[in-house]
Amino acid sequence: MRIVYASFSPALAGVVVAGVVRTGSDGVRDSGVATGPALTTTVGVATTKGLPQLLDQISLAAAEDDHPVVKPGQYIYIESKSADTFLKTVDDKTSLASHQLHTRQLWESPDGTKGWLIDPAVNDSPEGETLSLPDEQGNTPKAHLGAPSYDYLAKLTTDPDELLVKIYKETEGQGNTPDQQAFTTIGDLLTESYPPAELYSALFKAAAKIPGVVVVNDAVDAAGRHGVAVARLDETSGQREEWIFDTKTHVFLGERSVQVKRLSGTDALIKPGTVTYTSAILNRAIVDGIKQAPSQAG
Repeated sequence: MRIVYASFSPALAGVVVAGVVRTGSDGVRDSGVATGPALTTTVGVATTKGLPQLLDQISLAAAEDDHPVVKPGQYIYIESKSADTFLKTVDDKTSLASHQLHTRQLWESPDGTKGWLIDPAVNDSPEGETLSLPDEQGNTPKAHLGAPSYDYLAKLTTDPDELLVKIYKETEGQGNTPDQQAFTTIGDLLTESYPPAELYSALFKAAAKIPGVVVVNDAVDAAGRHGVAVARLDETSGQREEWIFDTKTHVFLGERSVQVKRLSGTDALIKPGTVTYTSAILNRAIVDGIKQAPSQAG
């Protein structure tokens, strides 16, 4: 029996989460994470109504959020839950499956040269693996927008217009369109990084200037939390990337990608409503040691 996995983007799986519906069945294990039926959701209505006001509120909440400065010797700790949907081919028969929702823990030093990752989807050992530099090839890559360190982010401009120009310039040629890549780049900075407070606020003001950004009034993160989403549809892939925020506090909860448009060929298995990626930020903190959880601090 020949099994081929074609992962196209991370999605919800393995457990039933509020607002998400099971389809299909499976029981194969891959990469240390159980696989199961793909999950779908109702495609929320998108609107531009209230978008400027919502992003203003999110930006204000971000500026007021407690963002302590990360000191040398400390580590940024980010704990999240995530899962992904993928096309799986067994003996030339392709079906849609998904990796079970699982916890991911990341530690990174401010300069980005020391780190640790515990993620059963990518680790060979339950103890996790080092992310410290230099890497196995002896290289020490410089931080950039696609792989930023805290120190790198601390030096970025906090002027929204200048910031957006930099994002477009540094991501030129990436993604399906310049606008979608700019939106995706900002979204990535919201998840597994720790932008200083002024930059965090500026990111949302920059996002407001990207064409095609909309509001989805009800979206669900990987932890089952409902919120309001700032979103953008990738016209090429037909997937809508959604950043989910608490409706009252406007704190960032997580993100997901939902298939909105019908595709052709084998990709038609990814029907509208398929959740192709989901994540939820459970904890983001500063700790004094690598592999130390916030509950262990002090």
